[in-house]
Amino acid sequence: VQLQASGGGLVQAGGSLRLSCAASGRIIRNYAVGWFRQDPGKEREFVAVISMNGVLTKHSDSVKGRFTISRDNAKNTVYLQMNSLKPEDTGVYYCAAKQIYRDLSVPAGYDYWGQGTQVTVSS
Repeated sequence: VQLQASGGGLVQAGGSLRLSCAASGRIIRNYAVGWFRQDPGKEREFVAVISMNGVLTKHSDSVKGRFTISRDNAKNTVYLQMNSLKPEDTGVYYCAAKQIYRDLSVPAGYDYWGQGTQVTVSS
Protein backbone atom coordinates (compact mmCIF):
# COMPACT_ATOMS: atom_id res chain seq x y z
CA VAL A 1 0.00 0.00 0.00
CA GLN A 2 1.30 3.45 -0.90
CA LEU A 3 -0.13 6.25 1.22
CA GLN A 4 -0.14 9.93 0.30
CA ALA A 5 -0.99 12.44 3.02
CA SER A 6 -2.07 15.94 2.05
CA GLY A 7 -4.03 18.94 3.28
CA GLY A 8 -1.61 20.42 5.76
CA GLY A 9 -0.85 24.11 5.96
CA LEU A 10 -0.64 27.19 8.12
CA VAL A 11 -3.73 28.17 10.07
CA GLN A 12 -4.53 30.44 12.98
CA ALA A 13 -5.58 29.06 16.34
CA GLY A 14 -9.26 28.20 16.29
CA GLY A 15 -9.20 27.41 12.61
CA SER A 16 -9.79 24.16 10.75
CA LEU A 17 -8.00 21.89 8.32
CA ARG A 18 -8.91 18.60 6.69
CA LEU A 19 -6.15 16.12 6.02
CA SER A 20 -6.49 13.39 3.43
CA CYS A 21 -4.70 10.08 3.16
CA ALA A 22 -5.05 8.60 -0.30
CA ALA A 23 -4.09 4.98 -0.84
CA SER A 24 -2.90 3.24 -3.97
CA GLY A 25 -1.56 -0.16 -4.76
CA ARG A 26 -4.05 -2.06 -2.65
CA ILE A 27 -7.62 -1.62 -1.53
CA ILE A 28 -7.58 0.41 1.65
CA ARG A 29 -10.77 -1.13 3.03
CA ASN A 30 -8.66 -4.11 4.07
CA TYR A 31 -6.66 -1.92 6.45
CA ALA A 32 -7.20 0.06 9.59
CA VAL A 33 -5.76 3.54 9.11
CA GLY A 34 -4.33 5.80 11.76
CA TRP A 35 -3.02 9.33 12.00
CA PHE A 36 0.05 10.24 14.00
CA ARG A 37 1.90 13.51 14.47
CA GLN A 38 5.48 14.31 15.30
CA ASP A 39 7.46 17.34 16.38
CA PRO A 40 11.23 17.50 15.81
CA GLY A 41 13.06 15.66 18.56
CA LYS A 42 9.91 14.04 19.89
CA GLU A 43 8.35 10.64 19.49
CA ARG A 44 5.57 10.05 17.04
CA GLU A 45 2.24 10.62 18.83
CA PHE A 46 -0.99 8.78 18.17
CA VAL A 47 -3.87 11.01 17.04
CA ALA A 48 -6.70 8.82 15.73
CA VAL A 49 -7.49 5.51 14.05
CA ILE A 50 -10.40 4.04 12.14
CA SER A 51 -11.33 0.42 11.54
CA MET A 52 -11.51 -1.24 8.15
CA ASN A 53 -15.25 -0.69 7.72
CA GLY A 54 -15.27 2.69 9.45
CA VAL A 55 -17.53 1.59 12.30
CA LEU A 56 -14.91 1.84 15.03
CA THR A 57 -12.82 4.91 15.73
CA LYS A 58 -10.47 5.98 18.48
CA HIS A 59 -9.14 9.46 19.15
CA SER A 60 -6.45 10.54 21.58
CA ASP A 61 -7.60 12.49 24.61
CA SER A 62 -5.78 15.58 23.37
CA VAL A 63 -7.89 15.80 20.20
CA LYS A 64 -11.17 14.22 21.29
CA GLY A 65 -14.10 16.48 20.50
CA ARG A 66 -12.03 18.56 18.06
CA PHE A 67 -10.74 16.07 15.47
CA THR A 68 -12.76 13.46 13.59
CA ILE A 69 -11.38 10.60 11.56
CA SER A 70 -13.47 9.18 8.72
CA ARG A 71 -13.02 7.15 5.58
CA ASP A 72 -14.48 6.76 2.12
CA ASN A 73 -13.50 3.33 0.91
CA ALA A 74 -15.01 3.98 -2.51
CA LYS A 75 -12.40 6.74 -2.92
CA ASN A 76 -9.68 4.75 -1.15
CA THR A 77 -9.18 7.72 1.17
CA VAL A 78 -9.15 8.41 4.90
CA TYR A 79 -9.71 11.89 6.30
CA LEU A 80 -8.86 13.76 9.48
CA GLN A 81 -11.09 16.77 10.07
CA MET A 82 -9.36 19.09 12.52
CA ASN A 83 -11.38 21.85 14.15
CA SER A 84 -10.60 24.33 16.93
CA LEU A 85 -6.91 23.95 16.22
CA LYS A 86 -4.40 24.90 18.89
CA PRO A 87 -0.71 25.80 18.60
CA GLU A 88 0.14 22.51 20.31
CA ASP A 89 -1.42 20.67 17.36
CA THR A 90 1.53 21.82 15.24
CA GLY A 91 3.60 19.02 13.76
CA VAL A 92 4.08 16.72 10.82
CA TYR A 93 1.04 14.49 10.42
CA TYR A 94 1.47 10.98 9.08
CA CYS A 95 -1.10 8.42 8.04
CA ALA A 96 -0.39 4.73 8.45
CA ALA A 97 -2.13 1.46 7.68
CA LYS A 98 -2.28 -1.89 9.42
CA GLN A 99 -4.12 -5.14 8.79
CA ILE A 100 -5.10 -5.93 12.37
CA TYR A 101 -7.29 -3.65 14.51
CA ARG A 102 -5.14 -4.02 17.60
CA ASP A 103 -2.40 -2.04 19.43
CA LEU A 104 -3.74 0.98 17.63
CA SER A 105 -1.72 3.71 19.32
CA VAL A 106 1.65 2.01 18.80
CA PRO A 107 3.50 3.30 15.70
CA ALA A 108 5.62 0.18 15.41
CA GLY A 109 2.51 -1.91 14.80
CA TYR A 110 1.68 -0.23 11.50
CA ASP A 111 2.74 -1.81 8.23
CA TYR A 112 2.69 1.15 5.84
CA TRP A 113 3.35 4.88 6.26
CA GLY A 114 2.75 7.97 4.17
CA GLN A 115 5.29 10.75 3.79
CA GLY A 116 3.70 13.27 6.18
CA THR A 117 2.13 16.69 5.80
CA GLN A 118 3.06 19.74 7.87
CA VAL A 119 0.45 21.43 10.03
CA THR A 120 1.35 24.73 11.66
CA VAL A 121 -1.04 26.50 14.00
CA SER A 122 -0.16 30.07 14.89
CA SER A 123 -1.31 31.71 18.10
